[in-house]
Amino acid sequence: GEEEADEGTFKWGVTTTQTYLPSDNSDYFDGVKLNLVDWLRQYSKDPDETFVRGFLGRMLFSGEESQKRAEVLSGGERVRCMLSRMMLSGANVLIFDEPTDHLDLESITALNNGLISFSGTILFASRDHEFTQTVANRIIEITPVGVVDRISTYDEYLSNETVKQQLAEKYKK
Repeated sequence: GEEEADEGTFKWGVTTTQTYLPSDNSDYFDGVKLNLVDWLRQYSKDPDETFVRGFLGRMLFSGEESQKRAEVLSGGERVRCMLSRMMLSGANVLIFDEPTDHLDLESITALNNGLISFSGTILFASRDHEFTQTVANRIIEITPVGVVDRISTYDEYLSNETVKQQLAEKYKK
């Protein structure tokens, strides 16, 4: 979710644009009477239906599926719509909160492949080991008394003896 900071500040770089996938996306869909084309079009600078349908098609919404009402979508369909919205934004910083929740294996694989080839910055929180191992090249673990920051794959991070010692110190306090 979106929380206010307890302390400190941060500033996005002037050349960054961000988009966010929340773990709870119900505010985007509940009570929305629009079909998927019109739902996505509200986030688009280009109102052309063909343009908008192209982004839905990348997330496996084609033909009649794009006419479904937003309020009746399953959890996985909602995540796929949110991913379409993120792609449409053209952002160079992607922020995900549990991106693989509700997705089937085919969608997770497509997401992994897309993120691996993404040239911008990706920040995410995930309990999905395989997703984290595949996508992450830097691990930042936030502990009760600070952070552990390593440039490595997730499996390397988990097996690193120095990291294990740092975490033991940080969590015993």
